[in-house]
Order: sequence, then structure tokens, then C-alpha cells
Amino acid sequence: MRLRSLPVWLVPSTVTLLVTLVGLDSAQPWRDELATWSAATRGLTGLFRLAGTIDAASAPYYLLMHAWSTVAGDSVAALRLPSALAMATTAGLTALLGQRLWDVRVGTLAGLLFAVLPGTSRYGQEARPYAVASALAVLSTLLLVDALRRPARRRWVGYAAATTAVGLTHLVALTLLAAQALAVLTRTGGVRAATGPDDGDRAGGSGRRRVSPVWSWLVALVPVALAVVPVALVARGQRARQLDWVDAARPGDLAALATGVAQSGVVGGVLLGLAALGAARAGRRGLLPLSCVLAPVLLLFLAGLVVPLWVPRYLVFVVPFGCLLAGAALTSTRLPAALAVVVLTGLLGLPDQAALRRTHEWPRSATVDYRAVAEIVASGRRPGDAVVYSPRDSWFFLDLGLRYHLGDRTPRDALLVEEAQRRGDLWAAECDRPAECLAGADRVWLVRAGRRADPLAGVPGAKGDALRDGFTVAEVWPRPGITLALLTRRG
Repeated sequence: MRLRSLPVWLVPSTVTLLVTLVGLDSAQPWRDELATWSAATRGLTGLFRLAGTIDAASAPYYLLMHAWSTVAGDSVAALRLPSALAMATTAGLTALLGQRLWDVRVGTLAGLLFAVLPGTSRYGQEARPYAVASALAVLSTLLLVDALRRPARRRWVGYAAATTAVGLTHLVALTLLAAQALAVLTRTGGVRAATGPDDGDRAGGSGRRRVSPVWSWLVALVPVALAVVPVALVARGQRARQLDWVDAARPGDLAALATGVAQSGVVGGVLLGLAALGAARAGRRGLLPLSCVLAPVLLLFLAGLVVPLWVPRYLVFVVPFGCLLAGAALTSTRLPAALAVVVLTGLLGLPDQAALRRTHEWPRSATVDYRAVAEIVASGRRPGDAVVYSPRDSWFFLDLGLRYHLGDRTPRDALLVEEAQRRGDLWAAECDRPAECLAGADRVWLVRAGRRADPLAGVPGAKGDALRDGFTVAEVWPRPGITLALLTRRG
């Protein structure tokens, strides 16, 4: 069957979905996914309370996942399936955009290259908003191209809706507007009006004056601003708490970006080289995808020099545009040779593909094995056992990790006084008199972050005093990134 006889999106979407579904639930949920699970399994009141306290920027995604998990459940595969479907959609939309800007060959090659990247599987197998944001970012750009080529009210409405969804899903992805502004201005040669009937809006008569694309674009951004600005203002007030773990950007971070978003050093290098070659060869037609890569990267980097915002995975949505440039570079070769390059790129990424299906941590040495600890507790727990976490208020989410794997079998949380859902937070509140709260427990499972030879050493404050004074260590199980100890009461 000839390549052009198939819809341009079909093969890239299918390949992406098949690749992403392989080992979808092999790696256990990591910290960020545990936050998604915690938010998505709350009621609507709890979700809105959480948005007012922390993570407002992710609230629309959490709302989507709340609706999804109500129907599909909260298994690992169920939580990740929306991201897998979103990545398959991204591949198809990338192919369509390549067809609009170049031809079927460029679109197909770009979509297939996107399909075999380890980063596509990594973020397609993660219950976080990056895959959804990638699909919406490409959709927004595709609809803009269509609206500029064939102006019509319905096309601008579609663009406005898609761009609003981009901002609500991932605020950083709105940096794409800088690239889209350039596309609008270069399309019209500046701010000027055009005359003639709008395609699809002829009801008012063939003599209707057509609105300038610049004006149409600005009007389309009004609903985007109305929907996104309130979320952005709330999120801005939460930035210090939400991003307290992020360092200021450094020049070397730019060099490492391709590795971060591709989740592979060698594949990231191949993609960067092909994209640079494609940008050099594409000329004017490559201006849109090139600016869709450079503008978000440079804007986030410059912002990251001032405030802590630079996180490579926040820029995953630029990868499809890099693949478009790479596809343009490959189109100068014969199709078999171009497909061979795509296959070779996929083969180079196989070790990283296998590794990401073992753990989602990056770097992978930072893996926290919640599942192993949960299995030990499940096999050794007795009625009346309690559990204590140290630290409790950290991004390790030790309590969420244990509860996700054990559910109702989780031992009594001895120090819990107010659940995270009731607080409108990701962290629960603990008892300020630990010795009294532990009084009824003869056996305590102590879950500590990191590898600890002596699990009681270094537990801070009154919690540590209560544990050291009242209990002795009966057994210790060190596991990657986490230590479990069984404590028994003295005497």
C-alpha cells in the first residue's frame, strides 16, 4: 500500500500508541504521579480546596483525572492511559501539521520519529499533564495555521478553545504564543487589513470585508486570558511553595535540555542534529516550528535566571516541533533511507526505553521503591500495628506511596491528626505530642526516606525523641531510596 493512500496521521498515531502501551504499568508510580493520584481521588470540594492552597496550575488536569478515575479506576495502567492516548494524538497532529507546512512525507517522518523517542514513552506513561499539553500545543498551532490560510470565524473559535485548553493544562506551554505571534505577523506582513469574503462565513454576502488576521488572533486570545489569568495569579502566589526544590537556571542547562526531553543522551543528540539541519534547509517554511522550539525554551530559561522555573520536563511540548524540523531534514533523502534513520534512532533509544519501564525517576539513581516497602508491610503487619513517616512534609510523599500500594491494609497512621484532603494540601498534619499519640502502639513500622543504617538516628524533634525513648529496632529493610524498620516497644 502506498504511503499517500493512508491518512497522514494514522501510522504515526498507531505506532506511538503501540510503543507507549508496552510496559505501561511496569514502573511503579513515582512521586509526581502519587500527587496526581492523591488529587484525582478527592471529591470536587477537596479538589477546589487543594487548588487554593497548592498546585492551582495543575487543578484543571486533576479535575480531568478525577472524572477519568471515577470511571476507569486508579490502577497504574488506568492512571497513565490518558497520557498514552494523548501522546498518540500528538504524533498524529504532528503529522498533520507537517503535511500542512510541507507535505505527507515530512509529516509522516516527523510523526514516526516522535513515536520512537524514549521521551514520548516516558511522558506517555506518566500520570501528569505533559502529554496532554503536548497534544493541545500541536493542535493549537495546527488550528492557527488553518485559520491563517483560510480565515473563518469557526476556525478562530477552534483555535481559541484549543489555546485556552493549553493554558489550563500547562501554563508554561503558553510561551508558545510568542512563536504564534511571529507566525501571525509574518503571514500578514505586519498589521494590515485584507478584503474579500471569509471562507465559511459567507452568509452576510460576498462583499463582506474580511477582518485582519492580526485582529482575529488578538480577539481569539480574549477568552484565553479570561480563563487562564485567574489560574495564573493563584499559581503565582503558590510558586515559592510549589517550586521550592527548583534551582536557578544555569547556562549548562540549555545544553542538557535535549537529553532531558528526549530522556536519552544519544537520541537527544540525534534529534537536535536533525532539527538543526532541517531548520537550515527549510527556509521560510521552517520558521513556525523553529520558533515553536526556540521561543518557549528561551523564555523559560530567561525567566529561570530570575525565579526558579527551569525544569526540562516543562518543555516536553516543544519536542513535536523539533521532530517536524527533523522530518524536513530527512525529506531530501529517499524514503527507505529516511525510514532507516527513524528506525536507527529507535534502536539507539532501546536501552533508555527499557530503563524507563523500570523507574520513572530522573536521574534513575533517585528511585524510591515504595512497592517493595509496601509488600514487606503487607506480609508482616499485625492487628494494632502503627506506621510513622519521616519526613512527613516532603516531596517524597512516603505516606502516599504506602497508601497507594496497600489501600485499606495500611497500618494505623499513629501521628495523623488532620488528613491532607481536609487541609486542602498534599501533606497531612501530625500530632504535636508524639509520645502520647504513640502510647497505644506496641509495634511501629517506621518509613524513612533514604538508605539508613540506623533508622532511628536523625529523626528530628519530638517525633525522634518519642521513637528512641519508647522503641527499639527489631528489623531493618533498606530498599532503593527508602528504609523500612519495624520498631517494638521497650519492655
